[in-house]
Amino acid sequence: MSKAWITEKLPEFVRDMMRDFCLSADILESQFTMFDQANQVSFEVLHDLVGEEMNKGLLWRLKDTAHHLFRNDSKPGLSGQFLDWSIGYVFHETMKLKEDAYQQQNYGPWFRELMDRELPEAEHLISRELFQVVLQTNESIRREIARVRFFFSQCRKLMLVYLTDQGENPLLGRFLFEQNALVRKIFGQDYDALLAAIYGDSPELMYIMASQSLRQGGWMTHALEAVELALAASPSSPRVLREKQIVDTWTQRIKA
Repeated sequence: MSKAWITEKLPEFVRDMMRDFCLSADILESQFTMFDQANQVSFEVLHDLVGEEMNKGLLWRLKDTAHHLFRNDSKPGLSGQFLDWSIGYVFHETMKLKEDAYQQQNYGPWFRELMDRELPEAEHLISRELFQVVLQTNESIRREIARVRFFFSQCRKLMLVYLTDQGENPLLGRFLFEQNALVRKIFGQDYDALLAAIYGDSPELMYIMASQSLRQGGWMTHALEAVELALAASPSSPRVLREKQIVDTWTQRIKA
């Protein structure tokens, strides 16, 4: 990929990074909650999330997007580099977590079954010693989960710094509008701070950007929904009124 092409596509990379970050965080946190409650995670879910070299999963694609995005922008400061490293760290910790989940899921039950069987003394002693390694896998999983949770929390903070120049990104605005419930879930108490970082004191810009992207894609009903929310947020804004006029004109043409 040429640097010029990547630079031209940076708004898409920003949208993709934010989307895949939220989706990955949601999947992983559901696994972490399961571990908190039942001391186990699903190898299959983690395998699908990571994927393989020839069939990359969501988290692998997020890592690649982060490399393209954060290593090819020209922003001052270290927020992009920190995000690139943190997302890469999450990926590698999840790889380790996947391997530990495999050991836990496939060998844990086998060793527990051996503990209940009548074995020759030598094999019984060896199986007990090996079973200790399986038990230690749970502690490894616990540490890996703690690290991933830590880095996700740092990523959320870094997003507030990195995204401050993305207020005019229609693709990001559309994602924040269409997947609002997911974004609120992932950012939690930092959600309002996220919007303030991107849109400053003009939160209606998110809806304007979403409307622009939606109508350019021909989704006029959804564009109208977005612009109505913009109008509710800032009824006297010239930009809102202009976007409303454009959407109304296009809607009338379609009906005609």
